[in-house]
Amino acid sequence: MAGQYPGYGGYSATPGASHPYGAQQPPQQGYGATPGYAPQMGYPSPGGGYPGSYGGPAGPPPGANPTLWNWFITVDRDRSGEITADELQQALVNGNWSQFNGETCRLMIGIFDHDQSGTISFQEFQQLWQYIQQWKGAFDRYDSDRSGAIEGQELHRAFAEMGFNVSPNFIGLVVARFDRLARQSLKLDSFIQCCVMLRGLTDAFRARDANQNGNITINYEDFMCMVLLNKP
Repeated sequence: MAGQYPGYGGYSATPGASHPYGAQQPPQQGYGATPGYAPQMGYPSPGGGYPGSYGGPAGPPPGANPTLWNWFITVDRDRSGEITADELQQALVNGNWSQFNGETCRLMIGIFDHDQSGTISFQEFQQLWQYIQQWKGAFDRYDSDRSGAIEGQELHRAFAEMGFNVSPNFIGLVVARFDRLARQSLKLDSFIQCCVMLRGLTDAFRARDANQNGNITINYEDFMCMVLLNKP
């Protein structure tokens, strides 16, 4: 299996680590105007904590961003103190106000679920928040026509600047695979998912490339395992 692959300078899990994509700081006044956040969500009063019989803390942990804490406890609908992929999906929206797809939410939960509980704590959620902000910064940067979606040419530019040397035919395949609305473009959730998938497969390929020249020899079962076990 052969082909050029990117980033011997070091492609990382999030944009901004090796390429300064201008990751935004969490907004301080709600999220209604920004794709990626649900404007219809109400926020508990600052410092109010969980209501009723919830046994968690009465306010944000020391040093926590109060706005992020309020958003976290609003998303945590079952008052468990943890956020599931389903709860996260209910809270995140794309630029056209459609909910994030479940695959992307499960993917992001898996990245930050350090204790393998299937959920994320507030500490893990803060890391996830920064992750989404960095990807949104990249998405906005490459959405040059401000359509709220990434078209093929924009995706090709994004991949090239991330260090992925791929052909226009491959770009077309990626768009076809992740375009859930059949509009020849990707919303924010699908953009995140395809970029993380490409990074995971690249890392798996690179690990098998003993000479680091973009060529590997691989048997059928190893190839199938590499694809099926692909993780960010």
